[in-house]
Amino acid sequence: MEFLKIKETCLYIHDLEKAKNFYHGLLELPIIGYVEGKHLFLRVGQSVLLLFNPEDSSQKVSPPSHFGGGKQHFAFEINSGKYADAKREVLDKGIEIIDEITWKSGKRSFYFHDPEGNVLEILPEEGIWD
Repeated sequence: MEFLKIKETCLYIHDLEKAKNFYHGLLELPIIGYVEGKHLFLRVGQSVLLLFNPEDSSQKVSPPSHFGGGKQHFAFEINSGKYADAKREVLDKGIEIIDEITWKSGKRSFYFHDPEGNVLEILPEEGIWD
């Protein structure tokens, strides 16, 4: 089996309305689907970010139930030349950068929280895992 990529990433969010304001309103991710109190699906380039209310998704039968908690993490990939612009835009939107790391490749990435406390990262398209 040869996987091409991870198509969907999922976070478990209790307050989907706050998440919608953050991910769609501030980060400007297009909404694919939204059912109040249940889920919010967003387009991220060629991938999909699924935000599920864990109380609802833990009760599902089909698709199978799933849920989680705690501080989850994922990273947004951007064009390498846009790193400084992305950092400035995040700060201009009032989002606090909680950490920035220079990796052994010399590439940098930065971290911030979503309203649920999940740890999000922005990193350049190459150099972190190459």
